[in-house]
Amino acid sequence: MNPHLLRQLWSLIEGSQDNWILSLDDNSLVQCLVEQISGERILNPAETDYLNGYIRSRIPLIRDIAQN
Repeated sequence: MNPHLLRQLWSLIEGSQDNWILSLDDNSLVQCLVEQISGERILNPAETDYLNGYIRSRIPLIRDIAQN
């Protein structure tokens, strides 16, 4: 995955309202984040798959950021 896409994801997470992140279950959180990014740029299927896996592997970190 390219660095621009990673920066875009983490900027989205940092700019999101914490209660929104904490209110979603894991699947909904992944789906919402992917949908928001794909609304800003066109993702090919490989990028979408990688992004899904990357977000899933970082869910505890994402929730920790939202709690702090």
